[in-house]
Amino acid sequence: MTYRFTALVACGLDDPEMDDCLMAGVAESDDEDGFSLMFMCDVDEPDTHCLVTPDQGTAYGCVREVQLDDDMLRVTLDPESLDAIGLTDPVVEALLRAPAEDLARMREVLPRILQYGRPEARPRLIRA
Repeated sequence: MTYRFTALVACGLDDPEMDDCLMAGVAESDDEDGFSLMFMCDVDEPDTHCLVTPDQGTAYGCVREVQLDDDMLRVTLDPESLDAIGLTDPVVEALLRAPAEDLARMREVLPRILQYGRPEARPRLIRA
């Protein structure tokens, strides 16, 4: 069954002076208790993206498809990665309710992360 949550927080970080990776993500809240999805890739060495879930569940190259429209982020994952990231279903949907400025940054940075690295490891991005 698809995992659904409401994202009240969003971010897109791409300052190489501050960090050595690009990050974009959404979360239920800004504390550590809510559900979150954080997409990352290295600034320098092109390999693949990674996805981090709560409790630091991490998988590399696991995203197969991302659909991003006005108020929904839908992520389809490789079923073989589910144990590593602590999920039971390969589809996650986030209803986007974060501040518009934060969502705009996430929308700007996320496609760059998904296009990073080896061509065969890049997920499909659908924008509505």
